[in-house]
Amino acid sequence: MQEFSFFDVPSPVSLGDIARETGCKLKNDSDAGKTISAIGPIENAPQDGLSFLDNAKYVSALEKTNAKALICSKKYVERVPDGIAVLISPLPYRSFAQAISMMFPKALRPASITGETGISTGSFVHPDAKVEDGVVVEFGAVVGAGASIGRGSLIGPGAVIGAGVQIGRNTTICAGASVICALIGNDVIIHSGVRIGQDGFGFAMGLGGHLKVPQIGRVVVQDKVEIGANTTIDRGSTRDTIIGEGTKIDNQVVIGHNVVIGCHCVLVGQVGLAGSATLGNYVVLGARAGVIGHMKVGDGAQIAGNSTVADNVPPGVQWGGVPARPIRHWLKELAAARAGARKMVKGKK
Repeated sequence: MQEFSFFDVPSPVSLGDIARETGCKLKNDSDAGKTISAIGPIENAPQDGLSFLDNAKYVSALEKTNAKALICSKKYVERVPDGIAVLISPLPYRSFAQAISMMFPKALRPASITGETGISTGSFVHPDAKVEDGVVVEFGAVVGAGASIGRGSLIGPGAVIGAGVQIGRNTTICAGASVICALIGNDVIIHSGVRIGQDGFGFAMGLGGHLKVPQIGRVVVQDKVEIGANTTIDRGSTRDTIIGEGTKIDNQVVIGHNVVIGCHCVLVGQVGLAGSATLGNYVVLGARAGVIGHMKVGDGAQIAGNSTVADNVPPGVQWGGVPARPIRHWLKELAAARAGARKMVKGKK
């Protein structure tokens, strides 16, 4: 990692403490007193640093790594050179994330951009808004009439909180985001440029012109949701658009009106959900996947990137392709198409 950093240099942390907090097991108990004070990738780890190994592609980097300690699974333990302390974990990447959180807790949540505390004199907070103690409203932010913001929340510079919007505690609305017609829970992170609560795309089409359908629903964002930069979430038409607890949404995702997303889902960059699509709990959508309106994706289903869901998806399955179908079928079709193309090319020679 570069010498210059936007985050404070952490105090040394003992491997024993890391093992206790992450649930790792030290290969040698005698290493418990050793300390680390930095984090880095295995191929470029600092000398007093901690790294991890969770992918066979990086095994060759073990020979040259400068890491002082390494988190890895049992199958790689014997490959680690002598002199490097080993913490054994069934989920090395998750344990590494926990270790980083111990050392850099401020990086878990976006911080104030301006460094201000309290309500900036350069912001506008309507007299009828309710702002609890410990809220930060930065320069250029606007908080509308009747809005409510809970203790410990941060409203970044240039952010707009519309009239009547309710925001829970310890929630962060980053620079330039806008939130209208919405209820936002606790411990939510809304990154820069996000747009929440604008009109859904609703028109009664006809030869005489397209009649706008009033969108009178809300957006409900439950606790511990994270929404990536420049994502858009439309409010519902006659019912709410809902983002379930713990769901993580990447940058530039589009969520239409009346969409219901369950708990702990993952939506990777540029996913698109058309109006009234429904996702169960723990659904994963790969990058640029799309779900057609009114389709349902069952609990725990996984959809490959670049796929289009044009039919209801059962729980717990893996689908891919355009249109999406069981992934084993899709892969067989791709293999058959490649084989056919090779035969065609050979036949022309």
